[in-house]
Amino acid sequence: MSNAGGERLELPCGETVALTSLDLGMRELDCDCGESHGVVMDMHPPTRFFPEFLVETLDDVVETTSEEMPDFGTPHLMGMVMEEFPEQIAVADATDEGDVGFAMVWISEFDARRLHEVIVELVIEMMEHAVSHAESDRAMTEFEEQMLEFDVTEFVDQYRDERDLDPEPYV
Repeated sequence: MSNAGGERLELPCGETVALTSLDLGMRELDCDCGESHGVVMDMHPPTRFFPEFLVETLDDVVETTSEEMPDFGTPHLMGMVMEEFPEQIAVADATDEGDVGFAMVWISEFDARRLHEVIVELVIEMMEHAVSHAESDRAMTEFEEQMLEFDVTEFVDQYRDERDLDPEPYV
């Protein structure tokens, strides 16, 4: 789904939203459909979802193929979500919309919390895939053991509590 008409974005639920109604601090949209949808903008740092040390590690080890975005960041995370859930993410390229303050916006069918969980799950899958190519049975076994103890829901709860300095922008 793309930006239709230059100012409105059709959401996965079928409703539309004006790009100018989205403010830079918005993390969730209460929709006319009655549901809440997670909102991510290109300038939201990946630390919205992961601690700084992990973001730095991902940036160091993930090779990006884009000259425009050589560093691993939020657009790459949202690309992973779009690849896995193409019908549940609406995206708008707002680079020509000078009055909105963002270049890209993604709005998910999921609420902001579930979107956070999805992103964590997808990064774990990516890490598991990378470890499987390490050709080390020991590394794969250690990773699998660690993941058996890792609780995505608990991680998201704790991380959202820790980074929630101002509840309004980080819904």
